[in-house]
Amino acid sequence: MLKTTIRSSLLAVIGACATITVAAQDYEASEKARQLADKYLIVDTHIDVPYRIHNSWEDVTRATDQGDFDYPRAVAGGLNVPFMAIYIPAEYEQTGGSIELAHDLIDSMEALVGRAPEKFALAYSTKAAAQNKQNGLMSIAMGMENGTPMEGDLDNLRMFYERGVRYISFAHSQTNHISDSSYDIRKQWNGLSDFGFELVKACNEIGMMIDVSHISDEAFYDVIETTEAPVIASHSSLRQFTPGFERNMSDDMLKKLAENDGVVQINFGSSFVAQQANRYRDMMKNRIEAVYEQFGEESDEAKRRVEEIQASNPYPYATLDQVLDHIDYVNELIGVRHIGIGSDYDGVGDSLPVGLKDVSTYPNLVQGLLDRGYSENDIEMILGGNLMRVWKQVEELSQ
Repeated sequence: MLKTTIRSSLLAVIGACATITVAAQDYEASEKARQLADKYLIVDTHIDVPYRIHNSWEDVTRATDQGDFDYPRAVAGGLNVPFMAIYIPAEYEQTGGSIELAHDLIDSMEALVGRAPEKFALAYSTKAAAQNKQNGLMSIAMGMENGTPMEGDLDNLRMFYERGVRYISFAHSQTNHISDSSYDIRKQWNGLSDFGFELVKACNEIGMMIDVSHISDEAFYDVIETTEAPVIASHSSLRQFTPGFERNMSDDMLKKLAENDGVVQINFGSSFVAQQANRYRDMMKNRIEAVYEQFGEESDEAKRRVEEIQASNPYPYATLDQVLDHIDYVNELIGVRHIGIGSDYDGVGDSLPVGLKDVSTYPNLVQGLLDRGYSENDIEMILGGNLMRVWKQVEELSQ
């Protein structure tokens, strides 16, 4: 009960701040930025629409009241290839049912295309993604977030590849039968399991991109030492700006990623981008918990003090400029060839940064890149060219 109450209090704080932050947004893309966003292929490798509409259905082929993605906003932002996350919660490793959930989520994306074939088309290859743009259609690509549906059987990898999944994140918030997780203090495998090593090789053979977001540092190095193909971090940012946050990538990992010719797709979520936001929930949890322990969580005094804590500690949203700092850092450390976009739209709640609140705001990112001196060629690479290069290399290796 205590954990539920604290979580509700934190969500209330973030929700209350969201309206204020959006109203205060002062980023405005120029006509040139909008033209570049429209001209070049924008590939975002992590958008959580499938699980969002699984929990609370909305027709995202039209404008929606909720969420970060719908077709009109995506068109306004210039988005061409959203990789929709086939997200499997970590508890399915124990409860079972992960394969069924994965099929349900894939079905929902096929249904999305079926409802609006004049707007969307499935993209199972780099060639299809490029052709869809030429035809004026938005590509629906898919990546599996959490490899639990493999269930220790490589035939399942082939099955989900045939269904259109084109990358797999080996784990999510807990260790599973494939890999240790960056969020899990239990390091059951000290990296990858024996099956995890087999899965790396099978992904290379079949043409499945390997996503190193969410796995532990040791598992990352195991993947890098085993794979013959470049890998992606589909929605990660940099540990340089969030010390101690293993979910983000360290400098050494970035250097290994560059040696592998892979790409880090920068996550927009405030807790991935800014140290203050990263530590906010733990800070608030500890302060609220102390109040409840002292006064009792149902007492009037506790309620009054929690309200004071909330009022005096608004959620510290990151900004577009801080997201750009991550891009600059990768560029300076390993080069522009290894940078992409993995926003985590519809996956990080109301914690998105000022200037990047939904899929209509990619031109703001382009404007920021222009302001920081990135060339048009650099911008093309960051928006989608680098990801398409890796995807193509993975395809070619499997042939």
